Amino acid sequence: LILGGTAWLGRELAARLVGGGDDVTCLARGTAGPPPPGAVFVAADRSDATAYDAVRRSDWDEVIEISWDVAHVTAALDALGARAAHWTLISSCSVYASNDVPGADESAALVEPGEGGEDDYAQAKVLCERASTAVVGDRLLIVRAGLIAGPGDGSDRFGYWVSRCALARDGDVLAPTLSGRYVQVIDVRDLAAWTISAGRAGATGAINAVGDAHPFEEVLAQARPVAGHTGAVVEAAPEWLVEQGVAYWAGPRSLPLWLPEDFGGFSRRSNAAFRAAGGVLRPLRELLEDTLDDERGRGLGRERRSGLTRAEESGLLARLGGRTSAGQPGTRARLGGLGP
Repeated sequence: LILGGTAWLGRELAARLVGGGDDVTCLARGTAGPPPPGAVFVAADRSDATAYDAVRRSDWDEVIEISWDVAHVTAALDALGARAAHWTLISSCSVYASNDVPGADESAALVEPGEGGEDDYAQAKVLCERASTAVVGDRLLIVRAGLIAGPGDGSDRFGYWVSRCALARDGDVLAPTLSGRYVQVIDVRDLAAWTISAGRAGATGAINAVGDAHPFEEVLAQARPVAGHTGAVVEAAPEWLVEQGVAYWAGPRSLPLWLPEDFGGFSRRSNAAFRAAGGVLRPLRELLEDTLDDERGRGLGRERRSGLTRAEESGLLARLGGRTSAGQPGTRARLGGLGP
């Protein structure tokens, strides 16, 4: 039973389980689309008291919970906790209180929820972990996922860079100062495959399901030849970018995956437990190639949830060029690949 199963990660989980011969039921509103062929769909509003009536009388080998809505998670545990041989909660590395220690593992301190914590993503995930532990703790796997990437990513974060290199072609691409910065992502397909295998094995406890940490420079150095980019990568100082209204991490007018200096451990968490539990990660180049194929299918010039428009980027590059000639911060990096 997947509580979800019609959107990105949930649908990937459902499709893989069906493909492996499992009987799969997806319980969701269905507003994100249908489940994959072969899965049973139960349409339900999880805010409704009768949401679980169609599934609460069955015994489940596995229940996979994806939501961060504390009320939904709690209600599902009350209705189904006693009927599940194993329970998997998809949580997040956002639950950690500190992001400044590279290599931190699952023993790191968590955010402490306060009043109204149900409305804050990190605090809500902590509350979901606590509620799940209280009900199914001896059968519970907590998957603390890192940034998820790959085909179908609706957040537009990781895909921004390889698609921007492809869109720019022989033009320049604007980037933050790259030295000392890292990118850590896990392909949705690798996350789903491991989550299923860990559930089958009856794994319990909290595990960081995160990718390897790659220097930001390496990600762009691999993205450029994949995208056929022959221009330069122009680095701008963080202070200048902030002055220009460029945002960190995600959202409109941002440079995705760029983080402040005091987040030095955010993209460098330990994945030793994930690896030890059988986690396998595809090569970065393969992830970039598949991501670019997906980006091209959706349109390189489309309106994005995260990143700069090409027009915004061009304006910033022109402004930065003028400032650089006057002695202000700004460097042109070649980063290897197809660059001249």
